Amino acid sequence: MSPAPVRPGWRRRGLLLALLLGTAQVAAAAPPSLLRIGNGNEPETLDPQRVEGVSASNIVRDLYEGLSALSPRGEVVPGAAERWEISADGREYLFHLRPQARWSNGDALSAEDFVAGLRRSVDPATASAYAQMLAPIEGATAVIAGELPGSQLAVQALDPQTLRIRLRAPTPYFLGLLAHPSSFPVHRPSLARWGRDFPRPGRLVSNGAYALVDWVPQGQVRLRRNPHYWNDGNTGIDELEFRPSEDANGELKRYRADELDISYEIPLLQAPWLRRHLGGELRIAPYIGTYFYGFNCSQPPFKDNPKLRAALTLAVDRAVIVNKVMNGVALPAYSLVPPGISGYTPQQPEWAGWTRERRLAEARRLYAEAGYSAAHPLEVELRYNTHDDHRRIATVIAAMWKQWLGVRTRLLNEEFKVFIQNRNLRQLTQLFRAVWIGDYDDASAFTDILHSRHGQNDMAYDNPRYDALLAAAAAEADPARRQGLLAEAERLLQADWPVLPIYTYASKHLVKPWVQGWQDNALDIHYSKDLRIVGRPAERSR
Repeated sequence: MSPAPVRPGWRRRGLLLALLLGTAQVAAAAPPSLLRIGNGNEPETLDPQRVEGVSASNIVRDLYEGLSALSPRGEVVPGAAERWEISADGREYLFHLRPQARWSNGDALSAEDFVAGLRRSVDPATASAYAQMLAPIEGATAVIAGELPGSQLAVQALDPQTLRIRLRAPTPYFLGLLAHPSSFPVHRPSLARWGRDFPRPGRLVSNGAYALVDWVPQGQVRLRRNPHYWNDGNTGIDELEFRPSEDANGELKRYRADELDISYEIPLLQAPWLRRHLGGELRIAPYIGTYFYGFNCSQPPFKDNPKLRAALTLAVDRAVIVNKVMNGVALPAYSLVPPGISGYTPQQPEWAGWTRERRLAEARRLYAEAGYSAAHPLEVELRYNTHDDHRRIATVIAAMWKQWLGVRTRLLNEEFKVFIQNRNLRQLTQLFRAVWIGDYDDASAFTDILHSRHGQNDMAYDNPRYDALLAAAAAEADPARRQGLLAEAERLLQADWPVLPIYTYASKHLVKPWVQGWQDNALDIHYSKDLRIVGRPAERSR
């Protein structure tokens, strides 16, 4: 029997069905997109209110979302709040949360979650290194000092979708500050159940584009896209792997072997070769950050000895550091506040314009007046966290001090967590490597860290006049007068010498050509949700 004829319409529909089924099967078989990110030091925590380092903050920003966020160009944009209103006097902010905003377990995100996060940041029991950042909020300073309970912080949930924040004075950078982890919400049931142990795999509930899957110390931190995120449809990458490394050369090898899609940094010695051979993948851009050494002003030999601090500062040849050690990927720094901050001109000390010979002559004079000489040389311990570039810079600077002043320097490298702990304790440190990256585009992002009560003031610098200038600047509504107060505070800081500025940063990354959406910005903050993987060879996708 001959087969029954197939009508043309059925044939076309059958072909269409087969094509649709085939497409579905291909889509089902497609592996999830994976982005592998080099991420510097092992993160100290994933607790947004207690995070300190850049590497940990990179992960936390993918896990959580603040009331505001940053665009790929670094501009402030709405985050978990879809809109806000600011009062005429600039002191009251009303935030309206997105109705569809959810935690990664499906719970609704509420204004009370932000109240809890903000109160937790300023609570002395939390020991947040960034508590002082929230000082613009009315009541924050007294809460941080233990003079008021956290309930007196001027943050209030008017209803589940509406949050009111009252400031002590107009603060032009406040919206940018709310993109910082210290202001992120906290999942209250998780905190109540697990306490400080909540930021672990299987426990951490986040409200950002990604959720925590796994954390292998010194191995990787794995995240997976959060299907409950309000904008999940526009999240470009399914899975993330953050891979720590304190060895820039080892990280470069992994990048060249296609084991990483983005590097945390580059080995400075390799900069010329990278420019020649991987120039299309090398991303070097201005970055609001300063690399410096901190003097422990609470312990000998630097306690009550600004002349000694000045002598060591003047004896450092920053041109040698930038040109020889950094291979030109930086600028000499003479002040803590770097260039590039909107509406502010960093205050350059007079000695920044001196010749090298004049600086050395003044360094020797101050060294002698501080009580040191060839017969009685300074013996000092310089600590830095383990890293080839930190070691090289420390070695060169120690040689400068030895040659020009006769200082005997003991170099001590420590694993990052131990290094941070010892810095915070203060009793063990004399002189230490430090860095500060602006968390928002304002000079106060730098000047505030030397406030006597700031959690990052490991220098133990304490000058009531300096604190008063910062308080006056925070209360000043006129932008010009405010900038003048900050400039005066910066000049006072330079006269007291609690820090030794060395260079201002440029961000330095390698980015694979198949990573799309990367945009350089002065804060060097890049949300993974804004990136895409396009055209990566299939054999390299996993």
